[in-house]
Amino acid sequence: MRIAILGASGHGKVIADAAEQLGWQHVTFFDDAWPDVKKNGPWTVNGKTEALLARLSDFEGVVVGIGNNRIREEKQRKLARAGAKLVSIVHPTATVSSHASIGPGTVVFANAVINPCANVGGGVILNTGAVVEHDCVVGNFVHISPNAVLAGGVKLGQQVWVGACASIKQLISVGEASIVGMGAVVTKDVESGVTVVGNPARILRQ
Repeated sequence: MRIAILGASGHGKVIADAAEQLGWQHVTFFDDAWPDVKKNGPWTVNGKTEALLARLSDFEGVVVGIGNNRIREEKQRKLARAGAKLVSIVHPTATVSSHASIGPGTVVFANAVINPCANVGGGVILNTGAVVEHDCVVGNFVHISPNAVLAGGVKLGQQVWVGACASIKQLISVGEASIVGMGAVVTKDVESGVTVVGNPARILRQ
């Protein structure tokens, strides 16, 4: 089984490692910084986005390994239009309820948890040790950083970024493209397009 990862970053390394643990035998990287970037750890970078688009039939799976939510969405949509076989990668130590759903291109890293009736969109990053509790709705192209916790029924709009070790109270909504800072404790709804920090979380900037 052959998988292509677009984005030769540290994030891409973690995807590649999880993919190998799931039994993907051949990992091939592509990155728009090629040829300046020719290696990503033990893996070789084989060209830019255009090179991947020309070789889509060579791969049984494709994942975008870019941390930036907006760029990840742009690249994943471009690949989807070209007919790429977008796959989700769920690390073997992650716990995902059989009653939860995960969209295409989502990655779930080691020791992360997705509990029953949670709905996780496409192109999402659920990082190491993060928790998505029951009945949460996570929009497309969200990034939930390591050890962040969404309590039951939380709703995240598209392209939200939740920082490491942040906590969001049950039934809270966070609007599209907002950022929840590292370690923040969110106890009230957050509007779209803002950055919130602190305990309790407050708006730092628009």
